[in-house]
Amino acid sequence: MTRLLHPRLLRLLGLAVVLGVTSLVVPNAGVAPTQMELVKVDTASGVDLSPDVVWILCVGSDARPGEDMTHVRGDALQLVGINTKTGAAADIGVPRDSWVNIPGYGSNKINAALYFGGPQALGKAIGDLVGIQPDYVFVTRFQYFEDAVGTIGGVDVKNPVAFSDTYLKPKGFPAGKIHLGAYDALAFSRIRHDLLRGDFDRSANQQRVLKAIQAKVAARADRPGFLEKGVLTAMKDMHTDLSPAELFQLAQAVAHVDPKKVTNCVVQGGIGDVGGASVVLPYVDQARSYGEQALKDATIEHC
Repeated sequence: MTRLLHPRLLRLLGLAVVLGVTSLVVPNAGVAPTQMELVKVDTASGVDLSPDVVWILCVGSDARPGEDMTHVRGDALQLVGINTKTGAAADIGVPRDSWVNIPGYGSNKINAALYFGGPQALGKAIGDLVGIQPDYVFVTRFQYFEDAVGTIGGVDVKNPVAFSDTYLKPKGFPAGKIHLGAYDALAFSRIRHDLLRGDFDRSANQQRVLKAIQAKVAARADRPGFLEKGVLTAMKDMHTDLSPAELFQLAQAVAHVDPKKVTNCVVQGGIGDVGGASVVLPYVDQARSYGEQALKDATIEHC
């Protein structure tokens, strides 16, 4: 899973996170202003292709209409690395309820970092956990995901285990290769209660959907004018501090990831209780291992 994409996403889904960047490569997936924000992390200085690997933290903001999406709790967190030289990519999923130290704000669920300090604080918190500071943070609302998936004709995924949800998908999803239309892609990425490991498995399902979307976008990336149109669309609909040239470079990196070179892992952890709230106690050593493996070449050898 990995290649980034973004169109219209819908709240409640952790998938929309990574999808946000799709707006850079899907020309007709425009959304209303303020639905997306792409910012450089304080330590980043642009799309620097010399180190070969660019890291983007993709965040699904848990914002309701009228709320500032960059100062509410992040609902889905995916740290994606793209190797601009080899076409490899790595996606590290982080459970939103991971209990960590948020620099400057004390201990809390990691998704609260967005509420406390915006994209910069969340980027720092994720970086401290995984050991990789993102170059960019991409934040989006979840309102437009279904339209985006519908625009590309749905996606095909390999579902490892059958599951269902009384409200979202009563008839459930069978195991095996299945086709997901717009609504089903949302439900597949959102359901967690019927999954053996809840949020951990849901994050993995989100990655499966993202990988499927990436494959479809990759097939269109070399069409004349495709990336240029995508960047122009993104500039109209997204708040960013990147220049048009930087956006185009980033779009190229995203669009030319080789689907066969994409690896993904989800940070695991134990379930704990802090002040009556259920939290994830992340396996920090495991998170750091993923970071160490992927830091230089955006490749994870094993989860």
